[in-house]
Amino acid sequence: MSKKKMSGSYKDNLLQRSKDATIVRKYAAIIIISAILILVIGGISGYLYVKSALQPVDPDSQEDIAVEIPTGSSTSDIASRLEDNGLIKDDTIFKFYIKLKNVTNLQAGNYMLSPSMDIEKLIKALHKGRVAKDPIYSVTIPEGKTIKEIASIYANKLPFSKTDFLDKVNDRDYIKSLINTYPDILTEDVLNPELQTPLEGYLFAATYDFYTKEPTVETVISRMVEKTGNVVTPYLDDIAEKDLSVHEALTMASLVQKEAGSNKQRRKIAGVFYNRLDEGMALRTDPTVLYALGEHKAKVLKKDLKVDSPYNTYRIHSLPVGPISNFAAASLEATVEPDDTDYLYFLHDDKGRIHYSETNKEHNQLKEKYID
Repeated sequence: MSKKKMSGSYKDNLLQRSKDATIVRKYAAIIIISAILILVIGGISGYLYVKSALQPVDPDSQEDIAVEIPTGSSTSDIASRLEDNGLIKDDTIFKFYIKLKNVTNLQAGNYMLSPSMDIEKLIKALHKGRVAKDPIYSVTIPEGKTIKEIASIYANKLPFSKTDFLDKVNDRDYIKSLINTYPDILTEDVLNPELQTPLEGYLFAATYDFYTKEPTVETVISRMVEKTGNVVTPYLDDIAEKDLSVHEALTMASLVQKEAGSNKQRRKIAGVFYNRLDEGMALRTDPTVLYALGEHKAKVLKKDLKVDSPYNTYRIHSLPVGPISNFAAASLEATVEPDDTDYLYFLHDDKGRIHYSETNKEHNQLKEKYID
C-alpha cells in the first residue's frame, strides 16, 4: 500500500473519530442538561410540596375539630392523628418538621384544633397543652345496641335525624371510603348484600363528646369506627391465631355480648359457641332470631325460630352473616380467650343465672327445672 493511501485513510479515521467524539459530547451534554433539569424541577416541586404541606389545610375554615392525643403518644402517632382528622396535609412532612425544629414535649390531652391552623400554630397548641373547652354535646352509646338503636339515640341528642344517620351507614360509596380509611378493621365483608346494615357491630359503645353546634353524621360515624379500631387493633394477632377474620371476631363478640352479663359468663359462653361450631352444631342463640325478625320480644316463640335469614342461628350451622349489635371490649376479649370447657349447652333462668351442660339430656333436665 502506498504512503499516500495510508495517509488518506489515517486522515479519514481521524475525521470520523472527531465526528464520533462530537456526537458523544452532544449526547453527554444532553444527558447532563436533562439530569440538571430533572434535579432542578424535582427540587422546585419538592420545595413547593413541602411549602404547601406547612400551610393550613383550609385557611378559610371556621370548623373546630376535637382531637384526643392519648398519653404516651409518639410524634408518629400524633402526626397520623392530625392527618386523619384533616388538620395537616402530610404526616411525614410534619414529623420531619418537628425533628428539624427540635420540638419536644408535645402534650397529651383533648384539643380543639382547626384546619385553618398552619403547622406552627398546631405545634404551639400541642406544646402548650391547649385543651378543649366543655363539649356542646355528650352522647353515651351503651353496649349491645344495634345501629337502629344508635341512630335513635343520636337523633334525640344531635341536630340530625334518625333517617339521616341510617341513610349514611347504608351508603355503599361512603362505606367504601371508610374501608380505605380503616383497612385493618373494615374489609369487603361489610359490603355483603345479605347484611342488614354494613356497619352493624363497628360503631363502638362509648361516650362521645362533640364541640361544634352541628356535628355531621360523617363525623359521628368516623369517630365511632375509629374507636372500634382502637379497641380491636391490640387483638389482631389473637384474632388471626383463632383463624378468624375481624368480621367474624366482631360477629362472635356481638353474640357473646347479647348472651352474657359478666366477664366470667362471657368467657364460658364464648367457649360453648366454639364447642358447638367445632361439632358442626347450630349455635341456637335467640338474639340472632330477634335480630333477623327486626323486633324486640320478651320471649322467642317456636314459629320465630323458622325465620329464613342468614342471621338465624337455629337454621344455619355457622356464625351469622355479621354482627347483631355493638360490643364491649370484654366481649371481644372473651372471643379471643374463651374458657376451655366441654359444655355444649347453656340456658338462662329467671334470676339472670346461666346454667351449663355437656349433653342434651342434661340441658333438657335443666330446662324442666328452671324454665318449663
